[in-house]
Amino acid sequence: MPTVRYFIVHDALQDAWFIRYGQENFGPYKTHDEAKLFAVDAAEKLGETGESAEICLMGDDGHFHTEWLSGRDDRRAPA
Repeated sequence: MPTVRYFIVHDALQDAWFIRYGQENFGPYKTHDEAKLFAVDAAEKLGETGESAEICLMGDDGHFHTEWLSGRDDRRAPA
């Protein structure tokens, strides 16, 4: 199971995307894809130290789901 989780969240008031890690938000980013690229880069850097990471995105149902797991190089934009 991943030990570190990054959450990609949308702030409708600012119409911007953020990466939430712990109690901090990083961004803003103009698009979901831009935020995901930065989150993947951060997760890969953690992977170099032996930690596993997971990137989560809130779905339409209001629940977070896994968008990326360490060890999978999937930087493609969602269809």
